[in-house]
Amino acid sequence: MLTELTIAQLDISGLSLDASDELARMGFLQWLATLPSDSSFYEEADRALSIAAPFVDRSHAIAVFCDLVREAKAASPDPLALTMPARKRRGGATHRRRARMRH
Repeated sequence: MLTELTIAQLDISGLSLDASDELARMGFLQWLATLPSDSSFYEEADRALSIAAPFVDRSHAIAVFCDLVREAKAASPDPLALTMPARKRRGGATHRRRARMRH
C-alpha cells in the first residue's frame, strides 16, 4: 500500500528535470524507509517496478525512481558496517551550572 502511495506521489507533471530528479530521490528514500522489515528487498523492488511500469513514459520522476530501484538491486548485498558512536557524557547539568556561574 505504501509503495502505491509513493508512486502516486511521484506522478506529477510540469516539473523541471531537476525538480523531478529530487522528487524521485525523496520518493526512493520514502519507499526504502517504509519497506516491511520482514520482507525481501528484491521482491519489494520487483513489485515497485511492476507497479510503476505503466507510468514511466509519462512521469520523469517515476522513471528516475525506477532507475534508483534498479541501481539498488544491482548494488552489493553486503550489509553496511555501521556502528553507533560510543556513549560519552557531555557534562549535562554540571556543564549548565558552570556556565551560569561564569555569567
